[in-house]
Amino acid sequence: MHESLIQLFFFIFSGAAMLATLALFGRQPLIIAYIALGVLIGPYSLQWVTNVDTISSISEIGIIFLLFLLGLDMQPKALIKVLRQATQSTMISSILFSITGYSLGHIFGFSHLENLIIGASMIFSSTIIGIKLLPTTALHHKHSGELMVGMLLMQDFLAIIILLLIMSDNVNFKELSLTLLALPLLIFGAFIIVRFLLLPLFIRFEQIGEYIFLIAIGWCLGTAEASAQLGLSREIGAFIAGISIATCPLSKHIALSLKPLRDFFLILFFFSLGAGFNITLIPEIGLAVVFFTVVILAIKPITYFYLLRSQSESPSLAWDIGFRLGQNSEFSLLIAYLAYSSNLIGSESSHLIQAVAILTFIFSSYIVVLKFPTPIAANDSLRRD
Repeated sequence: MHESLIQLFFFIFSGAAMLATLALFGRQPLIIAYIALGVLIGPYSLQWVTNVDTISSISEIGIIFLLFLLGLDMQPKALIKVLRQATQSTMISSILFSITGYSLGHIFGFSHLENLIIGASMIFSSTIIGIKLLPTTALHHKHSGELMVGMLLMQDFLAIIILLLIMSDNVNFKELSLTLLALPLLIFGAFIIVRFLLLPLFIRFEQIGEYIFLIAIGWCLGTAEASAQLGLSREIGAFIAGISIATCPLSKHIALSLKPLRDFFLILFFFSLGAGFNITLIPEIGLAVVFFTVVILAIKPITYFYLLRSQSESPSLAWDIGFRLGQNSEFSLLIAYLAYSSNLIGSESSHLIQAVAILTFIFSSYIVVLKFPTPIAANDSLRRD
């Protein structure tokens, strides 16, 4: 097992390094290189890497660290303010996107239940794409970054409710209510632990960088796991862990030390996306996939633009956020997996959701990288960090 894991990492990171080099010379987004590598050497192509489930499980840590670092750079008061503004846009857009997904599924002959799940999978935008392609200065210091994060967090709350409904054979209102009540409990507990335990430890041992690094990882993963045990997502737990120590003087140091670790696991995440897709089903669902992808890429930016303009946001900011959120989400992939595992949808509808998510990841990344400021922009004038 030890040797196979090393071989696994060799194929992934050596291959990613080569494709990333070609991508940079060709002025392509690096994310595309990671997904393409997964498709190329995964179990449905060259079969150099077949243990995709292991890679996918490991890569979830990257998403957890991403949300933890995001929380580290947000002040609680600013978050509350932006969540209020994001609620209306998120709820209206969610209704519109779910109706669109249901209608398109009906056109292509899927069942009523499959159409409901397809519609639900279209609601969300990718937290990873949105945050990774947003310049650091905008993410941490500008209204656009705060607003986009607020909308993504509201979508995360909706995703938890949908996932709970999918995972339960019958809708259990009591269980659902207890899960939602667990959120304020987790927030309160996190701030109490930070106030009376972590901050004194940080102050006493702040000179020992290795210890601070260790405590930060332990706090992040521990809170994420506590969140999962309470019925919430690990991602929300990680975000709460981050924001609970955002006011700590060492928060910037912790953020800098964890970024390389985050990038390591995110490469695994994008690789697992490509490797997990069964390309042999493309002839059967190809037309539907293309149609869904085109509609999603068109309707999401336009919808967000008009919703944000109705809240008196500037046209440039509204288009910027609209295109950055103009794709489906990693939650779409999770919804497809859980619904198929629970025999709620068939293989074709499951792979339709996966294919649309991956293609919208790719094309949305192209649009943002070529037209808007990002840390990995193809044009030097648009590169920001």
